[in-house]
Amino acid sequence: MTNILTNLQELNNLIQVAKKRAQRETDDVQIIAVTKEVSVERTQEAIDTGLQHLGENRPEGLQRKLASIQADVHWHYIGSLQTRKVKQVINSVDYLHSLDRMSLAEEIEKRAEQPVKCFVQVNVSGEESKHGLTIEEVLPFIESLKAFTKVQIVGLMTMAPNTDDTEVIRSVFKQLKQCQQQIAEQRFGHAPCTELSMGMSNDFEIAVEEGATFVRVGTALVGNERGEQDEHEK
Repeated sequence: MTNILTNLQELNNLIQVAKKRAQRETDDVQIIAVTKEVSVERTQEAIDTGLQHLGENRPEGLQRKLASIQADVHWHYIGSLQTRKVKQVINSVDYLHSLDRMSLAEEIEKRAEQPVKCFVQVNVSGEESKHGLTIEEVLPFIESLKAFTKVQIVGLMTMAPNTDDTEVIRSVFKQLKQCQQQIAEQRFGHAPCTELSMGMSNDFEIAVEEGATFVRVGTALVGNERGEQDEHEK
């Protein structure tokens, strides 16, 4: 397995080049190290390189890491979250990347001890295999959360199709950016919606060019025995 520090340096270089292409020199892009398929030891190695944002997609994996790792890091839950498992997750994470239905928002409101930074998951591509709202559903859904005190909509999240067609991938990311800007312009108190979580190991450069502020990288950074294409679906 390759050295995480070497991978991180290469990843940062590619991000900087992508930002320059998009004339985003002053914007920040935060790397989330997807550690869902790696050991506690490998996760600690990632933290030791300076990575401060870690992503898990199952309650059991998250709790296993939390029990073994004592570090001042930010935990992101990047998987689809069943309503009945909210109580196992919500007070252990800093960010949830998969808010996609009212029943989940209601359970977060019930279980969270403090406001949770949430990304609304958007199925821009319309693929049946992916979770998330349609573009048209995003604004009404966010408006319906105004009375919630524990759900803070910091941004939108999507996954691009598994394709080699970069123009298809770019179109998905571009549409999410446009949707994010539409929400941000509303200036909702509960939904600043300034962030974009999009891009994985195979398409993060395109995501950065199209405005991503968080990229979720597993294979290209820490390795992943099963690959990361299904990272949010399991």
